[in-house]
Amino acid sequence: MTRILIVEDEQSYLEPLTYQLTREQYEVIATRSGEEGFIQFLNNDIDLVLLDLMMPGMDGISLCQRIREQSRVPIIMLTAKSAELDKVVGLEAGADDYVTKPYSFRELLARIHAVLRRQEKPENSDVITDDETPLSCAHIQVHVASHVVMVHGKEVFFPLKEFEVLTFLIRNRGRVVNRQQIIDRVWGSDYVGDTKTLDVHIKRIRSKIEDNPAQPKLLTTVRGVGYKIDE
Repeated sequence: MTRILIVEDEQSYLEPLTYQLTREQYEVIATRSGEEGFIQFLNNDIDLVLLDLMMPGMDGISLCQRIREQSRVPIIMLTAKSAELDKVVGLEAGADDYVTKPYSFRELLARIHAVLRRQEKPENSDVITDDETPLSCAHIQVHVASHVVMVHGKEVFFPLKEFEVLTFLIRNRGRVVNRQQIIDRVWGSDYVGDTKTLDVHIKRIRSKIEDNPAQPKLLTTVRGVGYKIDE
């Protein structure tokens, strides 16, 4: 049974969400603080985290960062904040998606299904055996099977979605890939979230692979079309 960890300090959201997800045949671990949530995450095999942004003590951003140090498990932020800056901060901390309160449970459930489906059924184009040559572009090497990225010969940590975006771009090295193609491939054609998510991930990838992220030479923007990675 798929196990979902909810970290939410508002009882008015925690109780109905726990009940609804349980009815959908998910195993739910419900916690009301970041500290308790992290303990439960470490002590259980978690498949997905639903995480409130604003909590006393350890807030959602801090907890997201701590989880990302341990795992690439999918994380969906649940928060009353809807400003673009708040979304960017959450995504930069490592969240995969962002849902603003009050939210429709059916919409949230659709996002949960989409995230879990992508985790369980990677496309054949990304299947690679351990003895295959890693993907490469300039000073970047991507070892798909082991989920390792080397930049200038040093391993650099990439959360799952950043890794998938980078892998897709390198597989299409030298070609312009439009925004919708990337979103469909990485987030799924049924993705209903904010497309700003992609912009944040591109910014994060550049910060890790470019010698000068403010003036990217490898991962460039083709205005009005999309992105291209090339030597």
